[in-house]
Amino acid sequence: MLLTIDIGNTSIHLGVFDGSNLVKTWKMQSVTERTCDEYSLMIYGFFRAADLKPENIEGAIISSVVPPLTPIFQNLCQQLFQVKALTLGPGLKTGMPILYENPAEVGADRVAGAVAAYEKFGGPVIVVDLGTATTFDAVSARGEYLGGAIAPGILISAEALTIHTAKLPRVELSKPKRVIGRTTVASMHSGIYIGYVGLISHLVNEMKKELGPGTRVVATGGFASWIAADVPVIEKVEPYLVLEGLRIIYERNKA
Repeated sequence: MLLTIDIGNTSIHLGVFDGSNLVKTWKMQSVTERTCDEYSLMIYGFFRAADLKPENIEGAIISSVVPPLTPIFQNLCQQLFQVKALTLGPGLKTGMPILYENPAEVGADRVAGAVAAYEKFGGPVIVVDLGTATTFDAVSARGEYLGGAIAPGILISAEALTIHTAKLPRVELSKPKRVIGRTTVASMHSGIYIGYVGLISHLVNEMKKELGPGTRVVATGGFASWIAADVPVIEKVEPYLVLEGLRIIYERNKA
């Protein structure tokens, strides 16, 4: 079995694959202050609760956008599972040409998501990742990573309203009943939710003009299922796209 680890700014997602079958997933908070032992204890508990044995893990692969956590999880894989984890980055074969001016700048999670989207849907394809940041990644018909766009995440935008204004309250993210809010909270719900529907729709449509006819659009990330129903340009929600991409990249580097 294969352990895939996606370390993000807010959350860490883990997935166990048996072949191409995703057997189990977990999610935990990204905390740079935690030690390798603390994370190991948590993950060992996950395995026990799922009736999975650590000794059955034959390989591991990590994508990380949080540099302090990368060596912690590399050590964890060695200590808990007795495997040396591959880490997505320069030197690892992805099977996808990266046409960014500086390929090293592209987040590992963005590369993994793009690889999985092209494998599943072909190209051209756009991956909309609605996480801590909202990212848009474009893959050509030939399977080349072309680049994309980065916007603040939905939660970041909501928190910014509270932090940088004197009278606006902190609100829970919620789908509004109408566009024209009749209270401050309702107005904030409308601005955040409907605003992001518009942001996603417009950016995707502009990217489609550059990519050409037949462009597919897939969404992933923590907020994808929440907002996708109101964004007609999103054709498919794939919550585990990055984990799938990590599995594919691991298979391409096994030999």
